[in-house]
Amino acid sequence: MVMDLLKQKYWFDSPEFETEFHCDLPLGSFPSPSGTLFHLWAPTAQAVTLSLYREGTGEDAIRTVPLVRQEKGLWSYETEENLDGVYYDYQVTVLGETYQTADPYARACGVNGARSMVIDLKRTDPDGWEQDTPPAHTPETVIYELHVKDFSWDPAGGFPSEDRGRYTALCRTGTTLNNDGLHTTGINYIKRLGVTHIQLMPIYDFATVDESCPDGQYNWGYDPLNYNIPEGSYSSDPYHGEVRIKELKQAVAALHRQGFRVIMDVVYNHTYHLKSWLWRTVPWYYYRQNSDGTAANGSGCGSELASERSMCAQYILDSILYWAEEYHIDGFRFDLMGLMDVDLLNRIQHTLDEKYGRGEKLLYGEPWGAAGPSARPGTVLCSKNHMKLLSSQIAAFCDSTRDAVKGSLFNENDRGFVNGGHISAGYVTACVTGWSRRESDPFFAPSQNINYLSCHDDWTLWDKLVFTLNPAKKFQCRPWKVLRANRLAAAIAFSCQGYPFLLAGEEFGRTKNGIKNTYRSPAELNQLDWKRAWENHRLVNYYRGLIALRKKLVCLQDKSFMAPKRIVSSVDLAPGCVGITIDNRDGNSNWNKLLLLFHTGNQEQTVPLPSGTWQVLADDTSSFRWREHHVMTGSVTLPPVSAFIAGQLSNL
Repeated sequence: MVMDLLKQKYWFDSPEFETEFHCDLPLGSFPSPSGTLFHLWAPTAQAVTLSLYREGTGEDAIRTVPLVRQEKGLWSYETEENLDGVYYDYQVTVLGETYQTADPYARACGVNGARSMVIDLKRTDPDGWEQDTPPAHTPETVIYELHVKDFSWDPAGGFPSEDRGRYTALCRTGTTLNNDGLHTTGINYIKRLGVTHIQLMPIYDFATVDESCPDGQYNWGYDPLNYNIPEGSYSSDPYHGEVRIKELKQAVAALHRQGFRVIMDVVYNHTYHLKSWLWRTVPWYYYRQNSDGTAANGSGCGSELASERSMCAQYILDSILYWAEEYHIDGFRFDLMGLMDVDLLNRIQHTLDEKYGRGEKLLYGEPWGAAGPSARPGTVLCSKNHMKLLSSQIAAFCDSTRDAVKGSLFNENDRGFVNGGHISAGYVTACVTGWSRRESDPFFAPSQNINYLSCHDDWTLWDKLVFTLNPAKKFQCRPWKVLRANRLAAAIAFSCQGYPFLLAGEEFGRTKNGIKNTYRSPAELNQLDWKRAWENHRLVNYYRGLIALRKKLVCLQDKSFMAPKRIVSSVDLAPGCVGITIDNRDGNSNWNKLLLLFHTGNQEQTVPLPSGTWQVLADDTSSFRWREHHVMTGSVTLPPVSAFIAGQLSNL
């Protein structure tokens, strides 16, 4: 049995298999007024039959018909009937075993995704969909990671009950805290914050929430079931396949109207079940295997997709293009991108650039896996060490900056710069230059760097700071040491070249009560706490000011390979006190240079200012000082655990 699996593995990896069976024809089901066409790629099958149903679950099939084998491993069936709205699945026979499977290429499904649906996608377009376009690019990209259910689940958010936890909440404006009409929540709150891109955590159809009764269940959604279909638990009616499609499109259009571009979190590194629709259609082809023939597990989730195989690569590319075209998605965040191959990611970026224009679709991901991968020999994966082989437009999360600022995520007591760790000026400067200044740095340019302090994974920034600075571990309180460290951390993060990224709620000290991995914890723990957002409004305003200030500073917006050369000087001014000066000239700026002072000591520290006249842009209490036109020369006294940002006036 092991030898049979290994022979098959080597056959799937061979150029001969690719030459004989790579298929470029569209796959899936295609209805039209003149009939319906079904295409399934199943090169190892001896027989394939199609079953048609009136509903997405239950009842016997209306009828079952055989598919006809074509060239390149393609199986097809064509009828003169327009089967729009009809549900279906396949029975695929391979080596005497018959597998019942949904269509891995389906674009609609019934409740819980076990049965596919033929869909005329035109009838899912909301009013004005053809005119929907993303907002124009702004001077800077600021990414906000958001879970659909987290966004609107808190009853205090003021969302109508029928919208809570659903796509429709993303269309809702004007919500306020407990409907008080005063304290903004929801979309208007995020708009006021100043972020430009909303990254939605998985919105494809995932397996771990029962769509028939979703309210008492929760999951982040990193458990792919149907890659090309929206998740049904976020819709108002998961039983009718067209509803989830239309409501997600309405949400995307609404976010575009409010000035946000929309990024989709995608998980092409594994499937929830090893014996997924992909596996049941072509057993083992889409999956990497260990040397003994067992399933590779670089994802840590039981399986690992073989992106280097041509039809797997084609599947992923087609899926990305489908979401970009059909749902107007503006960018993609790749979960465990380090398990995908460099050639495929570059191909995806090139294809999107050709279709939509260079820079229109943003790509980035995690440059690591959960364990060692088992890719075909010669495959180069998108690990942190290989970032310079990727397009300079493809970015990756920077764990080096994350850990330098707050400490390692593997140890709750480990400290970074803001919470008592011993970090040098050189290391802080590497963070500021997006880890692309030196030949040994991992990134070609800041355009490859996603700067972040927390995301859905691991502890929130607030909880990590509480662990290291508040022995009582009072996560719900707001101790001044934690607040000051949070402000300093934010000031550093928003002063780094690259793309700023924050977890939704980081700006108000989001806490999960110290729980590290909440992927299936109750929604009540994961939800955005809208009351806390207003209790911590001073911290929110500090983030607001940093975002607004960054949009005025060309030296931080610059993502070219020349950007790190803007550093004029960096120095350890005192223990725990770092000073960095950056060239900010561009012909239009009010400030020739930018001065960053980061102080993590527990005592005041007086430091000399560089020569010239400096306008205060931000300090420890306000990031809106740039509005006040306050100037300084000589020296400045830094309070404990604080940031000071100033600009050298260009007209003096």
